[in-house]
Amino acid sequence: MDALLFAPVAVAIALTPGPNNFCGLNNGIRAGIGAAMVATLGRVAAFAIFLTVSAVGLGAMLLASEAAFTAVKWVGACYLFWLGWRAWRSREFSGLDVVDGADGGAVKAGGAPVRLQSLIAQEFLLGITNPKAIILFAAVFPQFIDPGQPALRQFVVLGAVYLGAEFVSTAVYAAGGRQIRRFIRTSRGVVRLNKATGGFFMGAGGLLLATNR
Repeated sequence: MDALLFAPVAVAIALTPGPNNFCGLNNGIRAGIGAAMVATLGRVAAFAIFLTVSAVGLGAMLLASEAAFTAVKWVGACYLFWLGWRAWRSREFSGLDVVDGADGGAVKAGGAPVRLQSLIAQEFLLGITNPKAIILFAAVFPQFIDPGQPALRQFVVLGAVYLGAEFVSTAVYAAGGRQIRRFIRTSRGVVRLNKATGGFFMGAGGLLLATNR
């Protein structure tokens, strides 16, 4: 096992676009980099569960079970569709206030307070209902385990490296989101952003339904 060799691989995997990373981008836009980083605790908790399941050998069983994989896929897709529909219909933008309330009106900093618990819960639900995470931890991750060394210690070390990589990924996406925020100047822009957010989540739900093991 070489944790230093695994680290860049872990970062590359963590940076792969997906629902959780888009959530980090979205949180960066709406709540800031700090809040997005805190929210990542939910994602890391979900992935830690998958790591534990993989470590005790149950991951392979879940991966082999058509019913379990399909159930997780449908739950995840439904949650993404729900998030997308809610964002699509929303005219609100946490962290910003519309100055004059009219379409095209200017916006300023402020708005509804960010609820970190909600952001953490959202990251957790996106992570725990993503069957691609099962594939990663049950099929890909064990390939980096050296059978000649104690497996448990390797899972702990490599797992910690990967979970750390998720925070790196969030920092990258949230920083990008913070830059996008600079271009949101009107209430019309807020609505367009919400529709784009909703469209992405619903599209991700559709792609999730097309996922095969």
